[in-house]
Amino acid sequence: MGKKFTQELWKEIEDIYESILSHPFLKGLTDGSLDESSFRFYVIQDALYLREFARVLSIAAAKAPREKWIMMFNEHSLGALKVERALHESFFRDFGLKRADILNTPLAPTNLAYTSYLLAVAYSCPFSEIIGAVLPCYWIYWEVGKALISKGSPNPLYQRWIDTYAGEEYSKIVEAVLALTEEIAKELKNTEKRAFKRHFVTTSRFEWMFWDMGFRCEQWPV
Repeated sequence: MGKKFTQELWKEIEDIYESILSHPFLKGLTDGSLDESSFRFYVIQDALYLREFARVLSIAAAKAPREKWIMMFNEHSLGALKVERALHESFFRDFGLKRADILNTPLAPTNLAYTSYLLAVAYSCPFSEIIGAVLPCYWIYWEVGKALISKGSPNPLYQRWIDTYAGEEYSKIVEAVLALTEEIAKELKNTEKRAFKRHFVTTSRFEWMFWDMGFRCEQWPV
């Protein structure tokens, strides 16, 4: 039996993932040293990101060739706006922020670049390539959650974040997308697999950049 396509994908980003785990943002989550202003910046930007990510998932649903995938990505789109919004809004209450404060915040440069890339792929590429582009957001967060849960955090805000992405409910969502990836890979030509991998690696790099953006509270330079 040949190597699973998802195993091939992960091998492509092993170095990127190790860089993510060693980033001071994630290290600061577990040892409690992360400045809460960085976490607040990240959470606001992540809420704005999820609004665009939900649009991408809706487009994926519209392009999906099978009914079960249409339903799955429409459900995930709704979940991105409802379930994860609930997590973010719990943080917003802790920080004394209102919904209007979030909506009036501009996307940071990295956030705009990442979401623009996702939307461009969603509108212009076939279904399989869209999955390649969105998969890192699902998968890397799950792996990070599992890696950090054993360490925990002395900060209850950070622990709440870790618990979400290490939780059973989230794991089922990611496992469903990984199973879909294996299913569609059986029908992909080599050129289509290369396109899938190209998007997968690119957005994995954006994942590292997103945490780095949060750590630096990235602003527009001019």
